[in-house]
Amino acid sequence: MAIYNPKSLHAEEFINHEEILETLRYAEENKHNIPLIDAILEKARPKKSGKGSVCSGLTHREASVLLACDIPEKIEEIYRIAEEIKLAYYGNRIVLFAPLYLSNYCVNGCVYCPYHLKNKHIPRRKLTQEEVAKEVIALQDMGHKRLAIEAGEDPVNNPIEYILDCIKTIYSIKHKNGAIRRVNVNIAATTVENYRKLREAGIGTYILFQETYHKESYLQLHPTGPKHDYDYHTEAMDRAMEGGIDDVGLGVLFGLELYKYEFAGLLMHAEHLEAVHGVGPHTISVPRIKHADDIDPSAFDNSISDEIFEKITACIRLAVPYTGMIVSTRETEEVRSKLLRVGISQVSGASRTSVGGYSEEERPHDTEQFDVSDQRTLDEVVRWLMENGHIPSFCTACYREGRTGDRFMSLCKSGQILNCCHPNALMTLTEYLEDYASPATKEVGYKLIEKELEKIPNPKVKEIATQNIADIKNSNRRDFRF
Repeated sequence: MAIYNPKSLHAEEFINHEEILETLRYAEENKHNIPLIDAILEKARPKKSGKGSVCSGLTHREASVLLACDIPEKIEEIYRIAEEIKLAYYGNRIVLFAPLYLSNYCVNGCVYCPYHLKNKHIPRRKLTQEEVAKEVIALQDMGHKRLAIEAGEDPVNNPIEYILDCIKTIYSIKHKNGAIRRVNVNIAATTVENYRKLREAGIGTYILFQETYHKESYLQLHPTGPKHDYDYHTEAMDRAMEGGIDDVGLGVLFGLELYKYEFAGLLMHAEHLEAVHGVGPHTISVPRIKHADDIDPSAFDNSISDEIFEKITACIRLAVPYTGMIVSTRETEEVRSKLLRVGISQVSGASRTSVGGYSEEERPHDTEQFDVSDQRTLDEVVRWLMENGHIPSFCTACYREGRTGDRFMSLCKSGQILNCCHPNALMTLTEYLEDYASPATKEVGYKLIEKELEKIPNPKVKEIATQNIADIKNSNRRDFRF
């Protein structure tokens, strides 16, 4: 039997089944232990320091106790602390991005994904470089600066060379005032050598969803193809970091397995990265299984309610306070609004989950990976965020200034990241308002910017940010950053 060891490089030791089961037993036994729950909440609460607020985070076992707790007033306290942590580390900024689907060719047999090899209903498509350029221009014309590229696993149709060519094309397209400044990559687990190539191509974050940490379920859900190898998939982040990628993004697909098991496994993976590499995940995504061609989510009996989903998000925020948290357009406007309050710091906007979808005037559905619940335009999402007190941010400065990995985390954990992120968000929002926004969004945006400039504590930073915003508006200059 494998022994739990967060510093191990073997999947069954750092995501240890017996440790998860023991954690779930402990959480169930203590879900009404008010002195323990209060002590855990106190540990999670942001503490004032000379440099701002500092949070210690929680272990997977402590966080699991909070997730199991069903005492209403304690759940409300979890939400309050999650909001405090979110504001302490990320302020009221929300980073915006869009997924770009390059190819839906795939050799895997994943039973929850319409791209699986045996699905003969779905037309297979792979973008040429000319088509990638058209997609990028369409995204730039919306105002996007940050993309997450997606592709099925197919060594013949989607080899690493194809992915690298696409990244090169994306970064090369400059259209009007548009530019994609950060390309995050969500492709199948690969080799250290290929991760090194991705790093050299200038990617931002490497994202790989685990789907499920329950090995027996994982093997059943991935019956055929290279993704069937649980260990190789689960150990991918270690190979990515060995290849020089220091920003990695985790995630599970909630609804495939019991959510408490997944929650513990996800936090154990974060603890493992911290223990081995000195830096935890840059982002954690929280997708839920959704309807798609050939896929009926009701076939999976572990679906979770909106209330449980909100609680999971808040408990993750308490456990890993420094990590960016992502929710996609899989979720409705109503659900996304709730999650923004309790920890989410990044959202996609105007997403199309089909190959070649952005250059089509009408949203195509025949190659979608999943149904999109929030189908608003980017302009509508930006205005909605601002009307709810958030700053929509198109900032990519940290990545481009080398503030990645442990450099980003050290700044974030000490609260110092706020000194540059707030003005950067306001400057990139100004770019959006000038170049892409509707008159109504522009009006809301400039009122917000005027108010938010007053919150910059450093007078010199405030003066420079104010001048830069004036230059963006009056002299057509772009891409200022702290």
